[in-house]
Amino acid sequence: MRPTNLAFLRIAKRAERQDDDVLQKTFVDFGSVMTVVSSIDHQVIFGRRGTGKTHLLTVFRQSRRAAGEIAIQIDMRNLGSSGGIYADSSIPLPQRATRLLIDVLAVIHGNLLEQAIENDALINLGVTGSALDELFIAHSTVRVVGPTTLTMTASAENAFNAESKLGFSVSAPLQSFYGEAKEASSERETVTATKSLTGEEVARVNFGSVGNSLRRVVETLPKGKLWILIDEWSEVPLDLQPYLADLLRRAVLSTKGITVKIAAIEQRSRLLIPDAMVGHVGLELGADLSAAINLDDYMVFDNDETKAVAFFKALVLKHVQAALEPDGIVPPKDQNELITQGFTQFNAFHEVVRACEGVPRDAIHILSQAAQRSNDQTISVNDVRRAAQQWYQASKDAAVSAHEQAKRLLLWIVDKVIKERQTKAFLLESGTRDTLIDFLYDERVIHVLRKSMSAQDEPGKRFHVYGIDYGCYVDLINTARAPQGLLDLGESAHEFCLSVPKTDFRSIRRCVLNLADFYR
Repeated sequence: MRPTNLAFLRIAKRAERQDDDVLQKTFVDFGSVMTVVSSIDHQVIFGRRGTGKTHLLTVFRQSRRAAGEIAIQIDMRNLGSSGGIYADSSIPLPQRATRLLIDVLAVIHGNLLEQAIENDALINLGVTGSALDELFIAHSTVRVVGPTTLTMTASAENAFNAESKLGFSVSAPLQSFYGEAKEASSERETVTATKSLTGEEVARVNFGSVGNSLRRVVETLPKGKLWILIDEWSEVPLDLQPYLADLLRRAVLSTKGITVKIAAIEQRSRLLIPDAMVGHVGLELGADLSAAINLDDYMVFDNDETKAVAFFKALVLKHVQAALEPDGIVPPKDQNELITQGFTQFNAFHEVVRACEGVPRDAIHILSQAAQRSNDQTISVNDVRRAAQQWYQASKDAAVSAHEQAKRLLLWIVDKVIKERQTKAFLLESGTRDTLIDFLYDERVIHVLRKSMSAQDEPGKRFHVYGIDYGCYVDLINTARAPQGLLDLGESAHEFCLSVPKTDFRSIRRCVLNLADFYR
């Protein structure tokens, strides 16, 4: 097998499965993202699954530690329990969120203690220890909610004892008379009270105590800073997110010296809900925290071809070098060698960038599938198209097929967009929230190509441009649902003959998708 194909097969598909050193070597800074994230402002980082959120947070954590600061990375998938995230719906949401907040505070406490033990030069446990103890007490308080029973028990004891003696004796020359009387009386009374509590233990967080203990902890840390990096936020149930966000705002974000970064999927996040009593519950973008960056906007081919190709060339090269160097195999030294050694022509790599639709994890999977197909040969354009189709069938189509309504919507979009409008993209009004659209987007079957675009026949309205996934499109045109007249791929020696068309943003300005028609 060619060395480049071997490297494509070896690349880890998920960042959390890779060593921190390898993640550092393979990271590509794009759009000055590290500079933006290094701000001391609280921020949220949006991006679909596979766009590199975990990779970014891990490298950022390493950079903070290299600067002599303390950074903690929290994976929300590993928090919670049957009494926390997945509790019975009969338990109020605020109580479930409180339990999850306690889990977060416990991770912060445990991580700081672990770092203090591992590196006492960085965290002096003799100084920080008492503050950590206060934090532990502050976040582990519980109270019992339920009936309170007070039981009184009383007892009394009385005792009386009397004794007397009288005697007379005669002896020459003395006579004596003696007498003795004794009386003893004792009285004892005891009263006991027993208080019994019956009910459920309810977690309770005193924001003042937690805030004060956190402030004391941060004051003892190097440079008086603590970075808290929350990953996989969208794994928290949607209805629970705003309550957890609100508790974090009160207990953590208000503490001086603490900076929080949250990585989330935009379509699966709910950081704020309105509340008639308090105005809102949760974290407000632009007020409590800012949207630092949206990774989806940086790497989509149809959004900026030049930027997308440059990013993926740098990313793939670094991954290939990291995969081959440990075995003593000489890797490509630059991007030109990567293209020459790994692909039949530049267009083949170009097709990989198009096929992954701006998702690095999909690019790695497509390269892996293409490497298996080409084996000891360089990867061709047709290898990439076949690999994209296989990856779609293996991962995305399985998820969509399991959701009957989502599958129906996808087929309806194919009929309305590809067959009738002769394009692979469509417009959807900005601000539209639809569970089926969100599902297809989350499964990376449709992609946002551009935001805030106008439509030709609807002045004054703004729209998002969505495109159908490359692999999905290739799969569709090889089935009975193939759009006749738009793209006749045909096959010659089992190879594709024509390319998947690019998105023409001018021609889609009349292709507005009306979801009401689908639901009718």
